[in-house]
Amino acid sequence: MTVQSAPTTTRAVRSPDTLAVFGGAPVVPRRLRSTTWPVITDADRAAVMATLDGAPLVSNVNGESPVSRLEEAWAERCGVDWCVGTSNGTTALTTALAALDIGPGDEVIVPALSFIASGLAPLHQMAVPVFADIDPVTFTLDPASVASLIGPRTAAILPVHLHGHPAAMDELTALARRHRLAVVEDAAQAHGALYQGRPVGSLGDAGAFSLQVTKNLPTCGEGGLLVTGDAELARKARLIRQFGEVIEPGKDRDYISYRLGWNSKLSSVQAAFTLSQLDRFDGYEAARDAQVTRFLDRLRPLPGLVVPTVAAGSTHAWHILRFRFDPAAAGFEDVDAASFRAALHRLLRAEGVPLSRYQLMPLSDQKVFTDRTGFGNGYPWASADGIEQPPRHVEVPVTRQVIDDSLTLQKRHLNPEAGPSLEAYADGFEKVWNHLEDVAHLARGYSHE
Repeated sequence: MTVQSAPTTTRAVRSPDTLAVFGGAPVVPRRLRSTTWPVITDADRAAVMATLDGAPLVSNVNGESPVSRLEEAWAERCGVDWCVGTSNGTTALTTALAALDIGPGDEVIVPALSFIASGLAPLHQMAVPVFADIDPVTFTLDPASVASLIGPRTAAILPVHLHGHPAAMDELTALARRHRLAVVEDAAQAHGALYQGRPVGSLGDAGAFSLQVTKNLPTCGEGGLLVTGDAELARKARLIRQFGEVIEPGKDRDYISYRLGWNSKLSSVQAAFTLSQLDRFDGYEAARDAQVTRFLDRLRPLPGLVVPTVAAGSTHAWHILRFRFDPAAAGFEDVDAASFRAALHRLLRAEGVPLSRYQLMPLSDQKVFTDRTGFGNGYPWASADGIEQPPRHVEVPVTRQVIDDSLTLQKRHLNPEAGPSLEAYADGFEKVWNHLEDVAHLARGYSHE
């Protein structure tokens, strides 16, 4: 009897050294490519249920509510006397501008790199946003660019503490004092960040925070907080968020609108969830700072990779991590930065490193601003008598370069237990950097398309 041996099957073995895009094994396991955020605990669930089972569900009540407790806690945290809860971060910005009486005929200087809400908030007030360039390291307003744009219609500066790094507030507030301008801080991404030892949000006339579910201090949906040290501004902000009505403890509601207002209130359920999150905020912040620092320390030696840093006198909330790529520093002077970034994006994503582009264009290029449809008939760009103001064309070369040569890591690093994911992402970076000639070859192909 002849015994036949079992047929052998040859299986391709993927080398860990081969780039994933060329058939190698990805470095980052699927389970580490995303992390949970926000972290929702039994305490958060209990806070929401307690509100549903008996607490006031709206903020316009005669007495204490989860909204009033959150307002008191966040005002204390920011070192100011007043906090006004709003429906989201955008309405917090708009409410601040409205309380400062900024409106038709006014201009507000805004950074060209930010989320769209930073530019829309002035527009909602019938004011014109004028976009200034940014600092190439902190990605926040460049004071020199701001200074060049101040004119007779300028009413306010709106610094954005982008990605969690404080703007250059000493220089910006000095400009504001010199020209008698208001300062409204967009701190939507910067909860807990400090500038010269002071919390962001407390450095201007008012500060606006977002509680949107992706933020470092989240709610279970949407919410916002306006902070200020000015009692009159806070009083006006409360009028504006509630139809222009006076809603004060000890007074019956009279349903009289004393000024133009909106319905921009924060709900008690959202506030209760955030109050519960606030109990763990310091611990999460410390864990995040430690794990992000370790991550960046591993990446810093890679040639041509520029990791985010922290300016002297500031702390960083690390809401978003932005990486810039310099092909010349990597040894490829013939490769343009945008193509180098595009090649790295493809290769790193294939390895399981979840990088993305935060903005595709400067705010000044967004159609809502270039088309000038606004409220119709060219407003608010048209003056009160219907004659359009001369266009304020501003060059923002640094913003354009940063958009061309950078990618961001968002949300995955916020979880206090995201350390293993960040270690795996660092492995992915290092693997791709071991194949820089492949990166350059791919980038050259992009540049010829």
